[in-house]
Amino acid sequence: MPDPVTIDDIYALFQRSQAEADRRFAEADRRAAEADRLAAESKAEFDRRAVEAEKRLAKAEAIATQANQAVNNLSSRWGRFVENIVAPAALRLFQEQGMAVQEVYQRVRSARGNRNLEIDILVVNDDVAVVIEVKSRLTQDSIRQVLRSLEQFKLAFPHYASYRLYGAVAAIEIDKDVDTYAYNQGLFLIQQSGDSVAISKTPGFTPRTW
Repeated sequence: MPDPVTIDDIYALFQRSQAEADRRFAEADRRAAEADRLAAESKAEFDRRAVEAEKRLAKAEAIATQANQAVNNLSSRWGRFVENIVAPAALRLFQEQGMAVQEVYQRVRSARGNRNLEIDILVVNDDVAVVIEVKSRLTQDSIRQVLRSLEQFKLAFPHYASYRLYGAVAAIEIDKDVDTYAYNQGLFLIQQSGDSVAISKTPGFTPRTW
């Protein structure tokens, strides 16, 4: 017959159960503290990497800005270089096209009304005006920009409202098929020819008047 369970037995069992519960609670607290520590370390590492990433991004953006500025400055200098070649030849170029032009102006600006228009080179006589836009590199976008300038020209310069207005573009570098696009829009195309410049000829070309 088994020995009867005494109060001491029950108390001893309770103590063991309490000790085990305390051990498990302590282990849970330890693991929670470890988890908090790891989470804090992870957040700190994440924050550190985020700061580093932001610094790298800011540095990359600064480099890109400097590169874009350098390219823009170079394009501007090339454009001015081409402009200074085209301007002295402009009268000859369009006199050879049968236009009795007699005057040439560079950097013509108008701020009439809410329009702010600048023309690189303007060639005129008493009833004909030729707007010449100079680009270091000629693209379809730059052709569209020239066309917009021609549409606005007589509003910005009403003195020439009764003139026959022509458009021309001059460039060192021309994107593929952009010369054809310029011809199709009725624009004269001026390119380097030997030590000077010349108006490129294409069969069937008819200059457009605005």
